[in-house]
This record gives sequence, C-alpha cells and structure tokens, in this order.
Amino acid sequence: MATSIATTATPVLSRSLYRSSAVAAGPAPKPPPHLPKPQILTTLTATFAATTILSAGLPSLAEPSNYSLYYGTAASAANYGGYGGNSDKKASAEYVYDVPEGWKERLVSKVEKGTNGTDSEFFNPKKKTEKEYLTFLSGFRQLAPRDAVLDNLALSDVDLQDLIATAEGVRSEEKKDENGQVYYEYEIDGVGKHSLIKVTCARNKLYAHFVSAPAAEWNRDQDTLRHLHESFKTVG
Repeated sequence: MATSIATTATPVLSRSLYRSSAVAAGPAPKPPPHLPKPQILTTLTATFAATTILSAGLPSLAEPSNYSLYYGTAASAANYGGYGGNSDKKASAEYVYDVPEGWKERLVSKVEKGTNGTDSEFFNPKKKTEKEYLTFLSGFRQLAPRDAVLDNLALSDVDLQDLIATAEGVRSEEKKDENGQVYYEYEIDGVGKHSLIKVTCARNKLYAHFVSAPAAEWNRDQDTLRHLHESFKTVG
C-alpha cells in the first residue's frame, strides 16, 4: 500500500513543479490544433448510435410477423375434410385472408357448411365474439346490385338480419382490384356491435368475408380488424 501511494503522489508533485517553472518562464504552450474538440466527438458518437438503432429497428413490411395467411378451399360439403379432394390447401386455395397471431380456428361442421355455406372461421380466444369468417354460395356468375347482395346475405344469417335492423348506419362501396375484379364492401355500425363485410364473385361462386366485434373490442382493435377486412381476396 505504501508503494502505491508513493507512486501516485510523485507525478502530482512533478506537475506542480512544472507549473511553477512554466509561470516563471512565460505562458503555457497551446495544445496542437489537430486534436479533435470534445463536442465533435460527442456529435459523431450520437449520430453513429442513432443510425445503428434505426437500421436495426426497422420491421419487414413485406412479411408482417403478427399475421398468418389462411388458404381457403371453399370445398363442397361432400368434400369436407379432404374427402375426394386435394389435401394441400395452398395448392387448391380459392381465397386467402390474414389471421392475427394468437387467434384460434373454429372447426366448421359438415352440416353447417352444407346449410349456410360457412367455410372457415377464426376467433379471438380472449373475446370469442371478436371473429372473422367466410361463407360461399355456388351458382353466382356475377354480383347483383349492392343493396340486393346485402339483403340476400341476411336471409341466411339471423344475426346479420338483427344487426342491420338495429344499425345506426350502413355504408357500402364498390372497389376493383388490380385485375379488375369487383368487390362490394359494407360497414355496419350496429347497437353494441360493428361488422365489416367484403363480397365478390369468382369461379361461379359468391364469397362473403365477415369481420365482426363488440363495440368495446372494435374501439380497441379497429386497425387490426380493418386489416383483416382488406386482406381478403380470391386467388387463381
């Protein structure tokens, strides 16, 4: 310990003597002009750190990590579960839509598929009434007028009938995709429930994609639910 103290004290004494002699001899010499200023080093360090953080933090827009793509086959009730059909759903898909991470698939029964045309359904396990599903009907070559299509969908869906009957507002719009295919889009603001519906015709079938949620979940998850609505499209 004594040696350490002596070693530390000696340079201090030497610097003190040097300052005394420097004062006596004249002003101290200026530091070399090429030394970088502290503020320049600070700015460069901050800029590099910010660039690194931004580069590492940018998410991939091409493949969002919080959605998975569902491939729907719209197979008839006779081919339900793969009977007589292709087991590779991606290869035989007629439509696709996004499903949020963590949502669960509800198994559609063969009877249900044959009666009201429900082909697929997913729901939020934290609130089962927050869901998306698709129904299809065969024998439709083209879409009827927008109001007629919504009324026809309601004929086989009692919940949709009640939603429309008590709705505070119903909005509809016609859109075309990059291939010129026509889609009808509906937004129904019901009492305590909100619903988005997207309808189109292809392969001599009418496809209707539904996204619905109670008012509380709609207010909280509106961006996600609208994303699901927009993600639906037919393929092939």
